[in-house]
Amino acid sequence: RIYYLCHPIKFGKMISIDGLTVEFSGKTLFSNISFVINPNDKIALMGKNGAGKSTMMKIIAGVNKPTRGHVRAPKDAVIAYLPQHLLTEDECTVFEETSKAFGHVFAMRDEMDRLNHEMATRTDYDSDEYMKLIEDVSELGEKYYALEDVNFDAEVEKTLLGLGFEREDFNRPTNEFSGGWRMRIELAKILLKEPDLILLDEPTNHIDIESVVWLEDFLINKAKAVMVISHDKAFIDNITTRTVELTMGKIYDYKANYTHYLQLREDRRTHQQKAYREQQKMIAESKQFIERFKGTYSKTNQVNSVERMLEKLEIIEVDEVDNSALKLRFPPSVRSGDYPVTVDGLSKNYDDHVVFRDASMTIKRGEKVSFVGRNGEGKSTMIKAIMGEIEYEGKCTIGHNVKIGYFAQNEAAKLDPELTVFQTVDEVAEGEVRTQLKTILGCFMFSGDDIDKKVGVLSGGERTRLSMVKLLLEPVNLLILDEPTNHLDLKSKDVLKEALLNFDGTLILVSHDRDFLQGLSQKVFEFKNKRVIEHFETIDDFLARNRMESLKEVERK
Repeated sequence: RIYYLCHPIKFGKMISIDGLTVEFSGKTLFSNISFVINPNDKIALMGKNGAGKSTMMKIIAGVNKPTRGHVRAPKDAVIAYLPQHLLTEDECTVFEETSKAFGHVFAMRDEMDRLNHEMATRTDYDSDEYMKLIEDVSELGEKYYALEDVNFDAEVEKTLLGLGFEREDFNRPTNEFSGGWRMRIELAKILLKEPDLILLDEPTNHIDIESVVWLEDFLINKAKAVMVISHDKAFIDNITTRTVELTMGKIYDYKANYTHYLQLREDRRTHQQKAYREQQKMIAESKQFIERFKGTYSKTNQVNSVERMLEKLEIIEVDEVDNSALKLRFPPSVRSGDYPVTVDGLSKNYDDHVVFRDASMTIKRGEKVSFVGRNGEGKSTMIKAIMGEIEYEGKCTIGHNVKIGYFAQNEAAKLDPELTVFQTVDEVAEGEVRTQLKTILGCFMFSGDDIDKKVGVLSGGERTRLSMVKLLLEPVNLLILDEPTNHLDLKSKDVLKEALLNFDGTLILVSHDRDFLQGLSQKVFEFKNKRVIEHFETIDDFLARNRMESLKEVERK
């Protein structure tokens, strides 16, 4: 069934954040934060992990309440929020669940039908109840008949296809899909609501490169105001024109995308450091003056004046510096054979579903290769075949002296919940790197008392980061990484990427993070249409070529 309604074009609405303060357990997360989100703003919300970015976003979304302050928006403003972690449990089909985006319209339609039927069947025309009924019909009708002409089914279909679903997926129950695919359903519902403000917390963690490109195009060309938290540099650079940085309980607002913001932030720190040094010099000189002339009758007024000035002086703070300069190298391992992985005529299917057929690949010692392709095309399945975790047809041979380091998407589940964070890495670290364990853990957002926490109390993201640290400390000559950056911040990703660039072993990498992939591999295996295609080109060349194709495809749609 297709419903057509009419509605004037809606323009974005200004939303103001006034004096937000969040305090808990005697600690202030941020204080007296104020800024405005204008119609059509495209904002990156940045800051180190723990600065309060997700908390800020939840408050703007109305999910959490601040200790003090307000978020002010027009009464009819629509704010849509996609959290970082989402688990939907529903027996609806994909199409039915996505169509819930228009639930308010369908509810208005049903209520109009009910009221009109009641008016047609009642005869107490002079009663107060009947007059109230006329008022209700008039008020609801004014809103309902002002709605835009929309072919709802066509809009749902177009959005689902854009986010990577196939038509045959539309009637499948949502509980057949992974968390990542259900995240896309929620994202589709948000996009269909045409909100005045879209809040996205790490939206690219669970979608492939092709869908990221589609999402970029939508946010740039069709969305109104957008605020996004993301550790995907390329994504935020492409879609944002403004950066709001949350640091040390304050905000800094830049009319610039992420790359330009980094330059401006460095300039700001340089000025802060200069002002801080000058102030500290002035304080030291003032204290010397007080110490020298204290008790001198003729200087009493001057001494008192300097003391009062120091009491009222607001000390200049220098912003936290990102200490991502740590150079972490994998510990040395034995030399492997010439061909760590050889795959010949490999086929895999689950019942009637063919993942890929007759796949072949040869990976030489020291090669860094990327597996790319849309979700569900068999990248993780191939890795499981190489690891011997599944049965298959064909041959898969692991070479001589190969020592594998494997980071799976569910790696966090393998950690011992009874060990502390420090014990987990301490038991695998060998040699000189043991002296750097606390520094390394700090780069992956474990600092202070965090290292004494038991693994069992850590969040999923924290466990994933700990698994990555553990892997970085193990001597291996073949690294297989399946989506390693999903829970890493920009600083952690830089540390990992630097280590991988210096890794002298063999690397197989599955990732949809374009910025992370760039410069990391010399060969690409593309999983597409039940085939595995070998491309003798860098990931940079492959992504540049396919990005253009994807954008043309979006335009054709």
